[in-house]
Amino acid sequence: MKEEEIRKRVVFNKYLELVEKDVKKIFDFKSFTEISCPACDSNSHDYEFEKLGFTYISCKSCSTLYVSPRPSFEVLNKFYSRSLSTSFWVNEFFKPVAETRREKIFRPRSEYVSKLFSENWEWVIGDIGAGVGLFLEELKKKLPDCYCVAIEPSPEMADICSNKKLDTKRMCLEEIKGMEENFDLLTAFELLDHLYEPISFLEKVYSLLKPGGYMFLTTLNCRGFDILLLWEKSKIVIPPLHLNFFNMESLKYLMIKAGFEIIEILTPGKLDWDIVEGMIKSEGIDLGRFWNLLSDEKDEGCKKELQEWISRNNLSSHMSILVKKPGTLSSHN
Repeated sequence: MKEEEIRKRVVFNKYLELVEKDVKKIFDFKSFTEISCPACDSNSHDYEFEKLGFTYISCKSCSTLYVSPRPSFEVLNKFYSRSLSTSFWVNEFFKPVAETRREKIFRPRSEYVSKLFSENWEWVIGDIGAGVGLFLEELKKKLPDCYCVAIEPSPEMADICSNKKLDTKRMCLEEIKGMEENFDLLTAFELLDHLYEPISFLEKVYSLLKPGGYMFLTTLNCRGFDILLLWEKSKIVIPPLHLNFFNMESLKYLMIKAGFEIIEILTPGKLDWDIVEGMIKSEGIDLGRFWNLLSDEKDEGCKKELQEWISRNNLSSHMSILVKKPGTLSSHN
């Protein structure tokens, strides 16, 4: 898989330009609130850099990279549900590559989940931040008896989910009421890094899961290859889209704090080197002689081996975790 297949560089750059414009229109930096580390609550930190007026700091205790001070949940919700950049992301960025993303990202995720829970139980499964419902569509092919719920705050994307006959909750997870202990499995892909208060989100997930229920989540790893190498130059490190960058240890700590049992944590990323090489070749970023040499003179086999080594040794910037709420699920609902 290549970055250009799932994220067209020219379109992504235009999207980031719109994000910058939305930041100027929507956010009042004077109203931002200082927070402690979103993973371990420590107030001991180092200043790292600023982007678009947002300050990134790193926790001295657990190495989580995060934005502080930050905007409120309500303002972030406004940005995600009503901004021009969000509309552009849906219509110009996502839709043209939706089928490629289905094949390269969502189908493999559905296969991973269906293999874990292959008994084809009549589970209630919710996808948080469901987008246009690609993951749930693919999962229904594997687990046809499951009942799927799309949780999506963007009106445009929620409409698409509804048109696909998915039970759609047009809201943020934190706003859901009356569904405690209703879900067997909840998924959240590339979402935790966006949240104002991750622990509140995870506590809400915990309350919605049945005893013995599972959550499968993917997020960014601040101690992964491309993020560490590019750091403030990384286009993935962009506010207000990405406020929290956990690492494997701080993510495990956060999950345990929310009450979950850790089943598996991995960095299965496939794009770390491709992202770095794209910045060298297309954006003119100079990362030093070694990485320039690798980009310019080494063949695809060498680069593939590097990416496999990165993922195998838990050094990718793409991180996944499977956790469980204590208890036991019945085979059928």
